[in-house]
Amino acid sequence: MKSQLLKGERRGDGVVVLTLDRPDKRNALNAELRQALIDAFQDLASDDGVMAVVLTGSGGTFCAGFDLAELMAAEQPAEVFDHATVYHEAVHTFAKPLIAAIEGAAVAGGMDLALMCDLRVASTDAKFGQPQVKQGVPVAFELLASVVPGPAARELCLTGRVITSAEALEIGLIHRSTEPGAALDEAVAWASEIADVAGAIGMKQTFISAQPALFT
Repeated sequence: MKSQLLKGERRGDGVVVLTLDRPDKRNALNAELRQALIDAFQDLASDDGVMAVVLTGSGGTFCAGFDLAELMAAEQPAEVFDHATVYHEAVHTFAKPLIAAIEGAAVAGGMDLALMCDLRVASTDAKFGQPQVKQGVPVAFELLASVVPGPAARELCLTGRVITSAEALEIGLIHRSTEPGAALDEAVAWASEIADVAGAIGMKQTFISAQPALFT
């Protein structure tokens, strides 16, 4: 990896684990970490030895969203949003199966990051939400509505309510639930299974082409 804020590990069977490694900031997405993700997904997309990727966070938190301190300190906030658009495209259009392994909070931009993955495994202590709406910060409704039913997406975006892993499973936001501390192992095992299929038929390339352009 090109940044100390993102760790990469090959697990065999064509599976790579990417770990957001900024635990003192609850893995908040500052410019360096966003760029590290952009670079990593570009590199992994062209690596024929990689069939599937698992994305997780260190320190018991998946991701607390964008680094608000960095945004507030920016002399040109528009540049931050421009970079965010490039980051979103890099994640959401990544051409190989991508699984989120979620422990703890996945909120605001961290929830968006999980939503941009193809599949989501979360522990029972995971939490999801768009609480930034309470401070007037816009939310990615279209992204959330592409994963969960429209009424549920509207309620979460309008209220900023944080939901439990159990509710996330009920509305289809996550696909599998595990005991605390077991999400990564479950996601890696699932990725190994998927890697065989993806390698055989190029599944994700076809899947991506059928998706709406959420980030333009």
